[in-house]
Amino acid sequence: MSDARTDTRFMRRALQLARLGWGRVAPNPLVGAVVVQDGQIIGEGWHPWHGAPHAEPIALAEAGERARGATLYVTLEPCSHTGKTPPCTDTILAAGIARVVYAVPDPNPLAAGGADRLADAGVALTGGVLEAEAAELNAAFLHAARGGTKPWVTLKLALSLDGAIADHTRHPGWITGARARREVHRLRAGADAIAVGIGTVLADDPHLTVRHGQAVRIPPRRVVFDRLARTPADSRLVRTLAEAPLTVVVAPSAADDAEWARRERLASLGVELLPAADLAGALLALRSTGVHHLFVEGGAGLASDLVGTNQVDRLIIFQGSVILGAGALPAFASLGPRSVAEAVRLRVLARRAIGDDLMTTYAVSEL
Repeated sequence: MSDARTDTRFMRRALQLARLGWGRVAPNPLVGAVVVQDGQIIGEGWHPWHGAPHAEPIALAEAGERARGATLYVTLEPCSHTGKTPPCTDTILAAGIARVVYAVPDPNPLAAGGADRLADAGVALTGGVLEAEAAELNAAFLHAARGGTKPWVTLKLALSLDGAIADHTRHPGWITGARARREVHRLRAGADAIAVGIGTVLADDPHLTVRHGQAVRIPPRRVVFDRLARTPADSRLVRTLAEAPLTVVVAPSAADDAEWARRERLASLGVELLPAADLAGALLALRSTGVHHLFVEGGAGLASDLVGTNQVDRLIIFQGSVILGAGALPAFASLGPRSVAEAVRLRVLARRAIGDDLMTTYAVSEL
């Protein structure tokens, strides 16, 4: 027997396991599974990397014969199709599982239907346990599977206490501490592409690679929104093409010979040029090239454009414990004015201290 509190406890453990696949499973979702018999966990598993066995068969293999008559907790509805691995429903039925508890229905038309198949075979089912938390973990996957035509866009900004992203000198400098910066690298690992505007490239000369934490299966693509192809050929982004690919989003055509020359130089070095008429068109083009999750790191112009055109899905603010004062660059300096009455109040999804800094995740759109 089980109750809602018990189901929540074991599903929370399954979600912990699912997170262990971070940066390793895309384009598949993060999935964790727990097998429980008589209130005790007898098997655990998670999808460790793309192409590896799914969470359910790994957990069931650990449980072995003890799985007969047990309950399986899984963060996503078990699949019922053959892809790189056999259907998880077949493995569940063969193991003799009596009950399956899942968090999120699978929206992928190729993989959905597992719950119905299990029910038809007499397995008891409970869905929707910690659904919101599990959906948030796989937001980009769910957005794409439900027919999203643009990437799931996460905008990350590091701000001072007075809301600035740079001081009055505009010289590069860290607003947040080392622990917060390591967390940014972890977040990067969960994205298909990491993007900045050309202003950030010219001011900071960033790497935009994942250099801390567990190694990713496929390094995220770097993207620069740079209509005039001003990305320097000797920038770190270009010099590190061997570490991760680089896409520069440019205008549909060059304005003059000098711009054509810059484009040709970048292309000759191995940079992909992606023409787009506007920001919305650029996002559509990126999605068509396989970018499901775009992680944007600024600067102020790109952030304002994305927010102003309603292209952001999640906003992550790292607030450093510094005040920059007069002349500092506001994060949304290019965004038109809004009254307090007109301003949209964002829903807080998570908030936690990281050293002396504060990380807050806001829902700008809903799944």
